[in-house]
Amino acid sequence: MRFAVLGAGSWGTALAMQLARKSKTVLWGRNKPGIKAMQQSRSNEQYLPGIKFPEKLIIETDLAHAIAQSDAVLVVCPSHAFGDILRQIKPLLEGRPLAWASKGFEPGTGRFLHEVADEILGDAIPMALVTGPSFAKDVAMHKPTLVAVASKHKEFAKQVSLALRSEHFKAYLSEDIIGAELGGAVKNVLALATGIADGMELGDNTRAALLTRGMAEMIRLGEALGCKPETLMGLSGLGDLVLTSTGDLSRNRRMGLALGRGETIESAKKTIGQVVEGIGTTDEVMRLANKHQVEMPITEHVWKVIHGQMTTTEALTALMSRDLRPEFE
Repeated sequence: MRFAVLGAGSWGTALAMQLARKSKTVLWGRNKPGIKAMQQSRSNEQYLPGIKFPEKLIIETDLAHAIAQSDAVLVVCPSHAFGDILRQIKPLLEGRPLAWASKGFEPGTGRFLHEVADEILGDAIPMALVTGPSFAKDVAMHKPTLVAVASKHKEFAKQVSLALRSEHFKAYLSEDIIGAELGGAVKNVLALATGIADGMELGDNTRAALLTRGMAEMIRLGEALGCKPETLMGLSGLGDLVLTSTGDLSRNRRMGLALGRGETIESAKKTIGQVVEGIGTTDEVMRLANKHQVEMPITEHVWKVIHGQMTTTEALTALMSRDLRPEFE
């Protein structure tokens, strides 16, 4: 199966490289000067410098032509751009199945991305989500990586998994697309929390506590939404949480570190230089938590820090001052 990968950032490029190790793959991006530079250098020097593209990777500036050369489409873009790109490609798909590796919610509505896809494209074509603990640089450098492919369409999920499969990359299958999407979104908020704690130099005990209690928050929200708990304990939930909260390549962790050291969000964004999904995702997770009356104190206090309602020190004090209760209830 030949894929057109739409989105030439670090993750889109890494997935396109992974697919091109087996089959001809097309990579398309909006930034035409950047795409032309990639065509000339046969690498993405902006996001993955020094890592050469496989021979079967084709770099394309024309969206229609990119899709016409493919059997399926893989969208890899920030969550805020997801709906726009689907509307743009809808007349070009002509029945081709769609996968995406974007994480988060639709800003403003709080909808899951599969709900956005269903509304725009309907249910006539197979769709799947690729998610899990995976830094782009590690994948591009052939380092062992495990992810999950979630879909109601078993055959397409299997095709995506096999297309990505190599001796260094394996994709497990799941039918719980809500659970897979929830884990991939909520972990960004919790990575902000652990990053803040590390930026404040609160120690390893604090990080472990935030990861554990944050996982409890994720599971509580998942249960309210009808997710399978085992999905959230798997690659798309716990796996992604651990990576994003502890790995130095994590943008959300780096944002948290900056906030913990007293920097502003805007200055940290300039330093990081890429989209930090957790900032916007925090709003949507809080909206879901309030709607379903789910208690998520870590998420709530991250939200208050982001919106200037509390300092990081005040948030820590408030969390540690909560009433005594059983660990599991």
